Amino acid sequence: MAHPVLDIPDAVRRTALALGGESLRSLEGLDDLVEEIAHDWRLTLGASLHGGSGGYVAEAVTAAGRPVVLKLHMVGHEPIVHEIRTLQIAAGRGYVELLRHDPERSASLMERLGPSLASLDLPVSAQIETICQTLRAAWTVIPGEGGFQTGAEKARLLATMIAEMWEGLNRPCAAAVIDLALGFCEARAAAFDPERSVLVHGDAHAANTLRSLAPGGGFKLVDPDGLFAEPACDLAVPMRDWSEDLMAGDPLEIARRRCALLSRLTGVDPEAIWAWGFMERVSTGLYCIKLGRPELGFDILRPAEAMAAADRPD
Repeated sequence: MAHPVLDIPDAVRRTALALGGESLRSLEGLDDLVEEIAHDWRLTLGASLHGGSGGYVAEAVTAAGRPVVLKLHMVGHEPIVHEIRTLQIAAGRGYVELLRHDPERSASLMERLGPSLASLDLPVSAQIETICQTLRAAWTVIPGEGGFQTGAEKARLLATMIAEMWEGLNRPCAAAVIDLALGFCEARAAAFDPERSVLVHGDAHAANTLRSLAPGGGFKLVDPDGLFAEPACDLAVPMRDWSEDLMAGDPLEIARRRCALLSRLTGVDPEAIWAWGFMERVSTGLYCIKLGRPELGFDILRPAEAMAAADRPD
């Protein structure tokens, strides 16, 4: 019996088109590959899952009746290696549990989790508390850099991206915003200290934070980028997100309160949180404009204009 045509999300197709080459060819043969893996791993496949862009994801059930998720990573999508290594090191602590992995077929089998934090309609403060609690469980000390991108490398990469995109997009925001972002990038690169670094997720937003179905509940992280950096690097995304919340009042004051909350919940230096958050906000806003989503990009950049009035969180 022929395997049904897969419901491949548009975001996955766009990623394959952007990567080209092997990624496009792997997408064309995805139906056969999924059928092959389902047979080999004795899985009964369920619905395709939408939301991500780095590969095809579907619900499944094992022969023993355990609900799981099958993920076929996009061939040529570099973050795959770091994602798998992060999950292997975490071993289910703070992250989705990796049950099986086949590097030759870029396939992974993971525990099935519940709804995302983003879908629960909770106040921003409650979402931040949950993300921080989950990150604290996930942050793991690893020996050396372990082949992961370091916080210094990440900061320097953001500096290059910010400078190039700002010029390439005909300077869509004030020079003061860019100057401050680049200064923060330089400072965080210089501050990198292996002795104070942990394995960080790298993209800890509410849609990547899912409710655990295991006894005791809680939440777990999915789709890690995997970096070796100071914990403040992971708090950049909660600082960046919910721009509409920042613009509901005085964005500078609201951002300061959010930074203080993140620091209080994690024990992380607020100045480092502020710097990483500003870097993330500026780079993401510019990137959205570059991708042809100017409304979103300017929504993200707008609070940075006000935040640029201060170079300290207090």
